[in-house]
Amino acid sequence: MTAHHSDNDDNASRLEQLCAAALARPDTAAALEFQGRPVTWGAMRRVADSLGKFIDNSGAGASPRVAFVARNQPSAVAAFLGLLARRCTLRMVYPFQSAEALARELASIGPQIVVAAAGDYSGAVLEVIRSGEMAALALQDMDARAVPGCESTARRHEASAAATVEILTSGTTGQPKPFGLSYEMIARHIAGATVSPQQQRVDGAPVPPALLMFPVSNISGLYSTLPPLLQGQGAVLLERFTVSGWHDYVRRFRPQFSGMPPAGVQMLLEADIPPEDLACLQGLGTGAAPLDPGVQRAFEARYGIPILLSYGATELGGPVTRMTPQLHAQWGQSKFGSVGRAVPGVHLRIVDVDTADVLPPGAEGILEVISPRIGPDWIRTTDIAIIDEDGFLFHRGRVDGAIMRGGFKLLPAIIEQALLQHPAISAAAVVGVPDPRLGQVPGAAIQLKPGD
Repeated sequence: MTAHHSDNDDNASRLEQLCAAALARPDTAAALEFQGRPVTWGAMRRVADSLGKFIDNSGAGASPRVAFVARNQPSAVAAFLGLLARRCTLRMVYPFQSAEALARELASIGPQIVVAAAGDYSGAVLEVIRSGEMAALALQDMDARAVPGCESTARRHEASAAATVEILTSGTTGQPKPFGLSYEMIARHIAGATVSPQQQRVDGAPVPPALLMFPVSNISGLYSTLPPLLQGQGAVLLERFTVSGWHDYVRRFRPQFSGMPPAGVQMLLEADIPPEDLACLQGLGTGAAPLDPGVQRAFEARYGIPILLSYGATELGGPVTRMTPQLHAQWGQSKFGSVGRAVPGVHLRIVDVDTADVLPPGAEGILEVISPRIGPDWIRTTDIAIIDEDGFLFHRGRVDGAIMRGGFKLLPAIIEQALLQHPAISAAAVVGVPDPRLGQVPGAAIQLKPGD
């Protein structure tokens, strides 16, 4: 599935130029910080150059199709910029899965080239790569080398003018599926834009480095990673969100706004961080999953920091509503729990589940969205919501019964199918169980076969 808008060559080439220009910054200039140490643009460029030579020698041709198993490590960030600079068609692959699941996904994608951390090349993964005649590049520390025996590919891919970055959707518009973001869309709406209040200062002081903690393989990672690197803001890279890593960043750089996944809010409360350590914050942004209202009230009561909720999805091109600091100052208490109003250019409506008739303010139904990043058509989600008379959106759940576990949407049917593969289970039913930290976790009721 590809975003429904025409690709603009000027904007597409601008994305390539922005990435190439970033990699051409002075050797000794700091690109980002990782594990307390600076990583220079010279080191980033060497990874990208090694990747470029590998592609040239792989036999894949121009603008190859690449499966990118992107971990939050400096070499992967450098490789990402290098792949974009060469106009590759990328399929982003989530790294946190079993070797067997990763091997199955690579087999289904059938790329010409695989780029992954050296530790991801297990026996099962290598077997798929070799049998599929794919080329493979291993990233380790700030080094990029061909996997022995996988230096070239026999697979063919017809280069397209409409190169894309494909991300697996979260299921907001149905079953998860690959969704292609064009280079034009990324250049116009992500790469050059300040996309959230967390990246701004209201007093004109220098902007602190960005905190990169979301996986670059998903839409949140794209939005948080590309703008600061391409604009020269600087960044602190975490392999994944941790309270200690986030806390250290806030103490050292004193940002006025920051963000975290919804599950992190409860984790932060449990860590009992002193309020004075967070006194710099004027707002904390979160989204991607529901936040327990009790957790939100407890956080705001303890720290006096408003939580700014947002709503979006991959297939909507990112966030489409947001509770801004200005909106919260005026409406915060009366609109508690709202994910805010539509961002500029976005249109929202609620329709009846059965008839698809447009419903009036305050009525509960299915959310439909026009996102200018994607196109002029209404996009039907599987989310149940209300839009009140003041235009504020309240998310009520999902019509398909998906379980939102800390920002990850889990379909009960898939879990039930996995349970039924066990020889002792004859029936299974999965529902979401409230969890104070993750929002929901799967809960299963199973029926054993006689004698088991």
